[in-house]
Amino acid sequence: MTDHKDFIKNLILKAEKAGATDADAIYLESTSVGVQVRNGQVEELERSESKTIGLRVLVNKRVSTVSTTDLQQQNMEKLVEHAISMAKILPEDPYAELPAPSEKNYIEPQKLDLYDPTEQSTKQMIEQAKAVETAAITIKGITNSMGGSCSYGKTAMTLANSKGFFGSYQRTSHSLAVCVLAGTGTEMQRDYDFHSSVHLQDLQSPKIIGENAARKTLAKLNPSKPKTGILSVVFHPRVANSIVSHLASALNGHAIAKGTSFLKEKMGQFVFPENITIIDNPYKIRGLASRPFDAEGLFPQELKLVDSGKIANWLLDNRTAKQLGLQSNGHATRGPSSPPTPTTTNLYIQPGEQTPEELMKDISEGIYITELLGSSVNIVTGDYSRGASGFMIRNGKIAEPIMEFTLAGNLIDMFSKLHVANDLDFRYTTNSPTLRIDEISIAGQ
Repeated sequence: MTDHKDFIKNLILKAEKAGATDADAIYLESTSVGVQVRNGQVEELERSESKTIGLRVLVNKRVSTVSTTDLQQQNMEKLVEHAISMAKILPEDPYAELPAPSEKNYIEPQKLDLYDPTEQSTKQMIEQAKAVETAAITIKGITNSMGGSCSYGKTAMTLANSKGFFGSYQRTSHSLAVCVLAGTGTEMQRDYDFHSSVHLQDLQSPKIIGENAARKTLAKLNPSKPKTGILSVVFHPRVANSIVSHLASALNGHAIAKGTSFLKEKMGQFVFPENITIIDNPYKIRGLASRPFDAEGLFPQELKLVDSGKIANWLLDNRTAKQLGLQSNGHATRGPSSPPTPTTTNLYIQPGEQTPEELMKDISEGIYITELLGSSVNIVTGDYSRGASGFMIRNGKIAEPIMEFTLAGNLIDMFSKLHVANDLDFRYTTNSPTLRIDEISIAGQ
């Protein structure tokens, strides 16, 4: 990756000589491999490799972003010329500027352990995909397979700007997934399981993933439709993280600056119960979204978005921070052809003390959600409506499967009634333990 240091710095120098007030450039090199099998036969085998460079130039307060996959040196002159000419005809942006360099210390990418040199052969990946499917379809009651898959990805990123920043890091990903069917005809049900990790050695075994998918599928057989009413709802972790994602969207600096978030006036106020803390941690070792610097060359801060129930921080890049009269907290992301925008890294709710069983033991009749379908969530108003499936809760225990119903409420009200279990597991980029929210409207039969 350091081979690109001179290349990318020279590109920025060319931009400055051509009239750019400031400039930054991002270089991305990626490799992805994917294998899909179904009923033991290979259905898909894909490998892609790409190299892209993106250049962003500022001509005073005018900004343009261009990118190319043609990395020949002679093409760089054209790229710079195109970027400068575009910037000159675009309207001024009063908040456009590159951030000053971070004052905090740089964390070496190696300390985050985001790169695994292990790369399985295609044969090994096929064997893994077959193994995860076999583990699922050999469970009694499973009638068919929608396929097992194994994938691998590697990305190298280099970023430099005219303020003197230069940084680079690599990351890898390994994943396994399977989806199977149970039942026949119109009574057929499907479910899945998957796992992703930065390092291959951290990936769950095909046996565990396959058996989990089969167990989830069989549990859904012979569902009914719940009655319409207002009930306590418990969210399984794989769907509970969507509640946290809605919060992140509402705390995104872009939405706050535009005034399009239902939380825009809530800074420092209680929105959650006092025992709720929600953290974004860019420095989690082997984290799926960890990074040593953001897309503007700033070193990201670990943020408490919610601190003991109160809204404590917005997610900010440099532009939204300027709009709000604040300083960026290093949460910018961007692609080679797009401008920076705020985002999360490893986002999670701190776990509580109760087990999931204890969390629901006093619910005489409620609903346990394992899957959410579609989305009608209005970040301007906080209005929430989603299709769902899962199980009834009766006398504190998970009971019969249910489907074809809708949850409805408002996120402000839902956040205020949130209870958390102790089963936090970092399986995604946004993670949550089991959640309970009382008094949600259910539209069923």
